[in-house]
Amino acid sequence: MFRLLVRRYPDQVPAGEIGRALDLKPSTLSVYLSALTAAGLIVQHRKGTSLMYRADMGGAEDLIEYLFQGCCNSRPDLCLTRTGSQKSEKYNVLFICTGNSARSIFAEAILTTVAGDRFNVYSAGTKPASTLNPVAVKMLDAKGHDISNLRAKHIAEFQTETAPVMDFVFTVCDQAANEDCPAWTGQPITAHWGLPDPVKATGSEAERYLAFQQAYGILKNRLSLFTALRPETLERAVLQARVDEISLEGKSL
Repeated sequence: MFRLLVRRYPDQVPAGEIGRALDLKPSTLSVYLSALTAAGLIVQHRKGTSLMYRADMGGAEDLIEYLFQGCCNSRPDLCLTRTGSQKSEKYNVLFICTGNSARSIFAEAILTTVAGDRFNVYSAGTKPASTLNPVAVKMLDAKGHDISNLRAKHIAEFQTETAPVMDFVFTVCDQAANEDCPAWTGQPITAHWGLPDPVKATGSEAERYLAFQQAYGILKNRLSLFTALRPETLERAVLQARVDEISLEGKSL
């Protein structure tokens, strides 16, 4: 449960959504949420009639410091260390959603276009569609993006021993962020940049097309902020905070 809220950070997640994602009974969910709140690992807010929960990163940091302070009480074999990784001059970036047919494809195409000289960009889905969404492809083509190499891919392609080691991993849909997955090699910076799925938009053709335009615009703005960062000049904690802040761009609070 705590890991789910960390993956969704800085989002506030409704208790009901947490229960559905983890398949927990209301009584069990309440016990776990109360325990995590009492431990100072999550915080609770009320929004109307709903209880919302968010990971308390400060509380988690305090707990880790308490458990491992003093280099694990002179036990360096227990210390948390970052696994060394070989990487190219470019940073490797992976965008994840469920279907890998629209939002993550938008992100891959946009970042490749605006900063392909600095980033190797990939996208994948936890349950990828067999083909890309035709509206998304048409929009990318109309905006001048190269669509020749875009395809739906399963996240498993990037979890093999021969896969590129990621420096950044972003989820762009809530469902993908709710799903647990093995730790990434190299301990990349991760963040949740969730936004509504334009594929599920209803209404007239113009209204559905507008949903794709809005998703594209939000991602373009977020990636503009991301490319303005210079990761090599920032401490890891500062860089993590910056990419978390970017998730708020285009989100109604």
